[in-house]
Amino acid sequence: MIKTIHCIRHGQSTFNAHWEQAGKTDPLHFDAVLSDLGHEQVAARAATVRDVPYELIVTSPLTRAIQTTLGLFREHPSASRIRVECLHRERVENSCDVGRSPTLLRDAFPDLAFDHLEEIWWHRDGEPDERGIVVEPDAVLAERVRRFRQWLSERPERLIAVVGHGTFFYHLTGRLLQNCEIATLELESPPPGLLEKAGSAGA
Repeated sequence: MIKTIHCIRHGQSTFNAHWEQAGKTDPLHFDAVLSDLGHEQVAARAATVRDVPYELIVTSPLTRAIQTTLGLFREHPSASRIRVECLHRERVENSCDVGRSPTLLRDAFPDLAFDHLEEIWWHRDGEPDERGIVVEPDAVLAERVRRFRQWLSERPERLIAVVGHGTFFYHLTGRLLQNCEIATLELESPPPGLLEKAGSAGA
């Protein structure tokens, strides 16, 4: 079975705006929110996805992605199918990629479920740099991309929207997306029984 994944990058964040205007310097906007332009981009994009019958909508727990998701899908017929997952979070390279605890996210977005997330769900293994940020190694990111691709392929839904981030989507799709741009990814589900056989072989 072939399934279609629409990878939607979040709208412009305050970090993105500063990064572009100030010569790629980190403004220390931890878990950055959408800028005014970002909200405008989301509102414009919402019209193009309004009639798409998504069976599942998956968002990263980073605030800019959640704001984008709700801006696109709060009034969408598939709004009840929004799910927060951290496997496709952005690679931790800068302040905006450091998240917030499930408790804080629940307070900010009470209509979504965060109880399944760990207290620290972003990358934190290693030595922090001078900003206090632990940069995620390439190999760790590559493994997450592999696992997320597998997770998507094993889902029963055939049309899925994934709201996430530029660097992660580049490694997933091979395309560097602009804010609120959509890339289509087609995946083939594994044949029935293959996963069970693989699990038995590795036991």
